[in-house]
Amino acid sequence: MRTPSQTVGPYYAIGLCRRPDNELDPEGRELAGTLLDGAGEGIPDGMIELWDAEARLWGRCGTDAAGGFSFLVRRDARALDGYVFARGLLKHQRFRIDADELERQRFDIRLQGEDATVFYEQ
Repeated sequence: MRTPSQTVGPYYAIGLCRRPDNELDPEGRELAGTLLDGAGEGIPDGMIELWDAEARLWGRCGTDAAGGFSFLVRRDARALDGYVFARGLLKHQRFRIDADELERQRFDIRLQGEDATVFYEQ
């Protein structure tokens, strides 16, 4: 018998548009990372969405074969809200990237484990 986590996804590539939805600001700076499972392996069929509430900008990026993703974000962004969609998740997970994390230009998302990303209630 299959559990819900075995039957959900991966469906995200179907809904991804061909245009570059990962450019919140085409003149911005790159913010890259990897979506990782509990064992530290990249998740190749996930999707990350970012929302810059201050500038009212939104973007979406599917992960590559190694779980990688990247966005172009405003250079002066102070915070971004993010959402993770991935196989096994019955509900998307919400996270936040603050200004000090944006300065590092890399934000890995860990779904489980000792260094798991902090996720917030919807």
